Amino acid sequence: MGMPGPGDADVILLFGGDGTIHRHLGQLVKLGVPVLVVPAGSGNDFACSLGLRRVRDSLAAWRKFCNEEKNQRAIDLGIISSEDSAVATAPGTRYYCCVAGVGLDGAVAEHANRMPRWLRGHGGYALSLVPAIFTFAAFRTRVQIRGGDRDADQWTTRSDQSTLIAAIANTPLYGGGMKVAPRAQMDDGLLDVCVVAGMDPFRLFCMFPTVYAGRHLSIKEVEYFQAAAVRVETEDPMDVYADGEYVCRTPVEVSVQRGALKVIVP
Repeated sequence: MGMPGPGDADVILLFGGDGTIHRHLGQLVKLGVPVLVVPAGSGNDFACSLGLRRVRDSLAAWRKFCNEEKNQRAIDLGIISSEDSAVATAPGTRYYCCVAGVGLDGAVAEHANRMPRWLRGHGGYALSLVPAIFTFAAFRTRVQIRGGDRDADQWTTRSDQSTLIAAIANTPLYGGGMKVAPRAQMDDGLLDVCVVAGMDPFRLFCMFPTVYAGRHLSIKEVEYFQAAAVRVETEDPMDVYADGEYVCRTPVEVSVQRGALKVIVP
């Protein structure tokens, strides 16, 4: 079923997970209508980041909105720009709501997407990650940033090394509850970048549980910084995933559109 046209709706109810939201973001931004997400997918990190962890949370938010309690919020969205023809929302661009990633998480998302839906919703990401930890090879990556914690208009290289994961986050959560970017805020006009350098697979396996609590930032192989825009280049083209969906291949440039989406929150 298609989206309503401008002026046809006051609110859009969106039932689904991160992938469903991701596929409709371009239309939702154009409509400019408040969106209420009902978490009903195999991965609900976007809804959880908004405080909508269960269907009853969405129902409570809806009641407040109907009572004119103004529980509406404008949040940022990430924008991926690439020369890859797979990016189709607009010429060379794609919106995303949670996290865009290159590397190990892309390999895990690809494997998890082939699982039955019920399994994806019950630890599918974690089940896919464990074997990938011991088989995925680190790759050379250059990450450049503009703006953010260095407040510069020029591109600056922040990471140029053998890398396992380069995650560019709008929300704190991805992968079914992993706090890959625990400091991320959805309305600050910045992207939070987490880069994990190559390391011994057993050490990575031991680090993995710390990500669920956001304690991985103290590990020496982890770099964490903020930026208004990010460029990611890899020695060989690598798949880029966002919100668990394949988007394109590197190189990519990622920016942020401030206040791009209106959402109803608890």
